[in-house]
Amino acid sequence: MTRPLNSIERSIQGRNEWLREEERRSVESRGELGRMEFWLRITRSQILKDVKAGRSDAIPGFTQVCRLFGLAIGKRAGGDDRLWNHLMQYAEQVLQQHDPRH
Repeated sequence: MTRPLNSIERSIQGRNEWLREEERRSVESRGELGRMEFWLRITRSQILKDVKAGRSDAIPGFTQVCRLFGLAIGKRAGGDDRLWNHLMQYAEQVLQQHDPRH
């Protein structure tokens, strides 16, 4: 028998359920573009919360991730998809290991 969840665990579970549901609704209404817009909004909100909490390195970190993504897209458009494939493989591995929604 499993123990009941404490308030922190219930809060985390509720947030994860909310994220899943909102992502699903975004996909239903706008497809993959809706999914992307949803995650951009969530990420922007998280960055602003981090900055308010004194963790201003979130902005340059996000900037670096965006630059990397842009570089991978550009190389793929130029016919070299190795960086894109590596980035997607790494992203999938990290999300499988650390994404609480799964």
